[in-house]
Amino acid sequence: MSLDAVLAKIDEALPDATARLLDLLRIPSISTDPAFKADCDRAADWLVDDLISLGFDASKRPTPGHPMVVAHYNPDGATGPHLLFYGHYDVQPVDPLNLWDRDPFDPQIEDTPAGRVIRGRGASDDKGQLMTFLEACRAWKAKHGTLPCRLTIFLEGEEESGSPSLIPFMEENADELRADVALICDTGLFESKTPAIVTMLRGLLGEELTIHGPSKDLHSGMYGGVARNPIRVLSRIIAGLHDENGRITVPGFYDGVPELSDEMRAQWQGLAFDHARFLGDVGLSVPAGEVDRTPLEMIWSRPTCEVNGIWGGYTGDGFKTVLPAEAHAKISFRLVGRQDPFAIRAAFRAYVQANLPADCTVEFKGHGNSPAGQMSVSHPAFEASRAALTDEWGVAAAYVGCGGSIPIAGYFKTYLDMDAMLIGFGKDDDQIHSPNEKYDLESFHKGIRSWARILDRLTKQAK
Repeated sequence: MSLDAVLAKIDEALPDATARLLDLLRIPSISTDPAFKADCDRAADWLVDDLISLGFDASKRPTPGHPMVVAHYNPDGATGPHLLFYGHYDVQPVDPLNLWDRDPFDPQIEDTPAGRVIRGRGASDDKGQLMTFLEACRAWKAKHGTLPCRLTIFLEGEEESGSPSLIPFMEENADELRADVALICDTGLFESKTPAIVTMLRGLLGEELTIHGPSKDLHSGMYGGVARNPIRVLSRIIAGLHDENGRITVPGFYDGVPELSDEMRAQWQGLAFDHARFLGDVGLSVPAGEVDRTPLEMIWSRPTCEVNGIWGGYTGDGFKTVLPAEAHAKISFRLVGRQDPFAIRAAFRAYVQANLPADCTVEFKGHGNSPAGQMSVSHPAFEASRAALTDEWGVAAAYVGCGGSIPIAGYFKTYLDMDAMLIGFGKDDDQIHSPNEKYDLESFHKGIRSWARILDRLTKQAK
């Protein structure tokens, strides 16, 4: 099958593809707000209809929350790989609405100094990204009458609200969903210019603690100095979480943290990451953290412990000489490799308990946990896809890490025993989750072409 003919069809059909994306973007599928439940259903129906038009056996599957969309394509005599593509059709809320320059669900193509963009909620996260794959399939089908290999499409409607139905659905439908490799389009270009395959995703653990001291707030003139101050206790505990070299002091914290391979370290060095500009963009200049690690290592492949909030006592206007009865903090841990979030939660709580002085107690509240995801690039699909991305973008594609957490990649490994490739075309300034979200028209166009090239490479590789 001719790839050139498919690429030419993609170029020719870009206006129609863009119009379809704008149509999908007009549906306000906000999963966190029950007021938009019908719209989430409508978005799922829209995608089912579109997939059926491409020849997929597609259906909307009910869950306790918003529906899943599952579709299958199994061409006669297919000998190539079985690929599963995952995306999500739900979007973030639009608040604060007054900061949008236009109606978030009246998407348009806009000319900007940096080029043409698709403006609207969900343009980049994730409707524009998932439609790159569907449009690649559309162009392939238009030119060849069939798709090049067996495909399963799996689209979720609760990603932006914590995916409460995802794991039960994957467990109940594991045999139907299992494929040779999963493709996820919910990431971006490195520094908005280099195509990338994310191979490392940090996990996340959230903890909230309250230190209790005296039975009530006290007058600091009467009790100051003699009574235990929970804010001082909490401050000392937090200050002790890191040593002078930036390492985290919780016992056993680094169990399961792998070292980078020489090949991956060299590839990351070749990206010439400008950490001075990265920090300068937010008014900083000197990297913090582990002193013997590069900034990219710290962002992508090293675990963290960060204080996300701390409060206690009187914080209103004016001044009140109070000695508080309790003090609070929220602390998050980004996890890598094989770190066990449950073991780290237990170790952190033991560390806090061990540092409590007399007359103080502690109360803990967990805020979720997920392990890190690390994909094995030894799977032949990774190098084939990296070559395809390089061909399309004219820049050597890279294996990169992701400082954030995208649990779905780990779930594919845990529940379906599948490796996943995270390939996306978003840019750093897409303003996902923020007002005036956009997706570059170039990202949409070259994203479609990229998936066509990847399908071509993966199919030919299997022959």
